[in-house]
Amino acid sequence: MTNLDERTDATVLPNGLTLDDARSQAARAYELDRAHVFHSWSAQAEIAPMTIVASQGSYIWDGDGNRLLDFASQLVFTNIGHQHPKVVAAIQEQAAKLCTIAPQHANDARSEAARLIAERTPGDLNKIFFTNGGADANEHALRMARLHTGRYKVLTRYRSYHGGTDTAINMTGDPRRWPNDYGNSGAVHFFGPFLYRSHFNATTEEQESERALAHLDEVIRLEGPATIAAIVLESVPGTAGIMVPPPGYMAGVRELCDRYGIVMIADEVMAGFGRTGKWFAIDHFDVTPDLITFAKGVTSGYVPLGGVAISPAIAETFAHRAYPGGLTYSGHPLATAAAVATINAMEDEGMVANAARIGAEILGPGLADIAGRHRSVGEVRGLGVFWAVELVADQQTKEPLAPYGASSAAMNAVVGACKQGGMIPFANFNRIHVVPPCAVSEQEARDGLAILDAALDVADSHL
Repeated sequence: MTNLDERTDATVLPNGLTLDDARSQAARAYELDRAHVFHSWSAQAEIAPMTIVASQGSYIWDGDGNRLLDFASQLVFTNIGHQHPKVVAAIQEQAAKLCTIAPQHANDARSEAARLIAERTPGDLNKIFFTNGGADANEHALRMARLHTGRYKVLTRYRSYHGGTDTAINMTGDPRRWPNDYGNSGAVHFFGPFLYRSHFNATTEEQESERALAHLDEVIRLEGPATIAAIVLESVPGTAGIMVPPPGYMAGVRELCDRYGIVMIADEVMAGFGRTGKWFAIDHFDVTPDLITFAKGVTSGYVPLGGVAISPAIAETFAHRAYPGGLTYSGHPLATAAAVATINAMEDEGMVANAARIGAEILGPGLADIAGRHRSVGEVRGLGVFWAVELVADQQTKEPLAPYGASSAAMNAVVGACKQGGMIPFANFNRIHVVPPCAVSEQEARDGLAILDAALDVADSHL
């Protein structure tokens, strides 16, 4: 965090605001927020949202002008970092040229974005349907699968997140589903592989993979293969805990889908566009799904955009049959121009390779070192710039430092210590997720780990 003694009211933030102006703006923004804004996933009277007044690269500035390292990438979407000049310029240029146009018309930004995305998807997923975000991408992917197969059920894993709209939240396998689940969505949940907390009494990754696949096969057979339209899996589950599938698992799911005529949908909303050190996380497993859903990193969150990459077989279903779905802003020019600039910036500046290298050389080894020195760390796991630190009250029993679906005083103290140290963490239940931008520098990655290391002393003190 910036040393307060080194600042004056005339200190200028990256967006040109003086510190005095930033504080005044922040105070007004907070006042209006509390008066009029209704926040997601929150008890409205019990929150005090941080006001952000500026951002640049891997950093944000709060309402007091404090600079904090953004190790959350906001909601794990600023893959290229904040305020990338090429993407900002592309949005400005598109606004001057063509702000908006209805989705039934072709436009160059949407066409080029579709080409760039299709070039990076595995196999021959060459058709792109654009949505406004990840939840509606999953909604539409499932709709396509249901119409393609003539079936209704969808299988998704516990410990998953697929979005906040009606179908997507019912597909979700975490507690956010519970208040919205009336058992009528067609969603059936199963246990996916997670060796640290294995549901299959496995002791090796090979056992975990084999037993998880046997479990999924049994669920399919007991539910009735002819009733199941799709299996939807996050290629690497994100919010639920960044559990990298063991070798053979994703290939096994692909084989089960082929055997039973089920559509395989890879949810890449959080894991896609460089986050795991490859363009798509599914690329780690040499598997081509039938549909890929994406959002977040495709524009680094600069303008909302999501979509579905579609296989030829499913695209052919709608060659002479109208697809019964669409969105007013599908392929919005400002959003797709941001996608074009984001993808080109990631390519030109080697950000995907940087994410892989930072993960292999700094975050992975650094987190392993931290785990060896803190009694509160049960496990670290991840790929690229996509890592989770599992915090426990007891390493032997693996009792989580916060209960499933909730937080705790210990976790709140860890988050507070991270912020006090100058870093914004991503926290969920008993985990801290280490998810800086794909463009994070070596020094920034090391700085973030040092802040986390110190914060985990607080976690240890609660044991």
